[in-house]
Amino acid sequence: MEPNQANRCLLRDNGDAPSRLGLGNRTRRGKAMNRNRAVVRWLLLAVVILSFSAASFSQIAVGLSVRVGPPPLPVYAQPLCPGPGYFWTPGYWGWNDDGGYYWVPGTWVVAPVGMLWTPGYWGWGGGFYAWHAGYWGPHIGFYGGINYGFGYTGVGFVGGEWRGGAFYYNRYVTNVSVTSVTRVYNRSVVVNNTTTSFNGGEGGVAARPTAQEESAAHEPHTAPLAEQTQHEHLASQNRQNFASENHGRPAVAATAKAGDFSGRSAVPARAAGGEYHAPAMSPKEARVGSTQANKGNSSEGFRPFTKPNSTGTGSNNRGSSATSSSGNNHKPAARASKSNPPRQNNSRPAQQHKSSPPPRKQNAPKEEHHKGR
Repeated sequence: MEPNQANRCLLRDNGDAPSRLGLGNRTRRGKAMNRNRAVVRWLLLAVVILSFSAASFSQIAVGLSVRVGPPPLPVYAQPLCPGPGYFWTPGYWGWNDDGGYYWVPGTWVVAPVGMLWTPGYWGWGGGFYAWHAGYWGPHIGFYGGINYGFGYTGVGFVGGEWRGGAFYYNRYVTNVSVTSVTRVYNRSVVVNNTTTSFNGGEGGVAARPTAQEESAAHEPHTAPLAEQTQHEHLASQNRQNFASENHGRPAVAATAKAGDFSGRSAVPARAAGGEYHAPAMSPKEARVGSTQANKGNSSEGFRPFTKPNSTGTGSNNRGSSATSSSGNNHKPAARASKSNPPRQNNSRPAQQHKSSPPPRKQNAPKEEHHKGR
């Protein structure tokens, strides 16, 4: 090889080395940029998810406030469970600024897989009653210690439980037929038979959340299903559901399916939970303004209200839990087969509370064992 040719080859080889080095650097920079983009994408996704969860929690945590308390819970039977996957959501007293309290019938809904329903409740504090909305979550939270019946004894839920992706029903307290629902078990439950419908204040349930319920309150929650919202709306359109009309004994106390108030689906109340007393003020006068100062602590994440003063608390203790089941599991109330009639909510009529505190301390009601049929 001639010297000039050798020099040209040497220069060509030396020139290729920087090129290869530059290509390697660009490759490494490209990989690093891709990693950074991936990190940014995950961070943005996390922010979106957290924002959605916060917005959902805020939506269901903030309620409304009124100056008069709700009537006692009516006594009624649970409709037969429509089929597998349905979850019982107990009835409650809703509020309308024109008509006052109206009954939202208990009903069965198809539950999100693995989720449990924590019912809403009315709580006394700051001179008025505020509504804490219900929500879906992985565990049962605090619902005021209210004995809604059918597995909601005031603490947790003992009407059924999730096992994998299937829901199993406790027939001791849930009205299911083994001909249509095969995933069942039978576990006895101790029930505190009261019809008190609010927490705190004079005549209210004197209950505070357990550590487990406090923990559940901080978990991600899901707002009521669209069919639950529609069910409540339809209930507010019927004057017969208003306490001023039915005096605490609604003609439709529960339904087999949400939004279905037909005779075939509807179950009437057997009795009012206590004597009905008409409020001394109109619904518009009773409604508390919606300013942040008047939220009655309802924006504090489904937590109970503080006592109105230091003189005492309400009269009733929260319902006791199942004797052999976790408070996080669900369990409705009314064991029945196709040949048996629906079981009744064993709540006994309780004395109607006064709409204005101060609270006073009373003896707690006695518990009695709820036997299956």
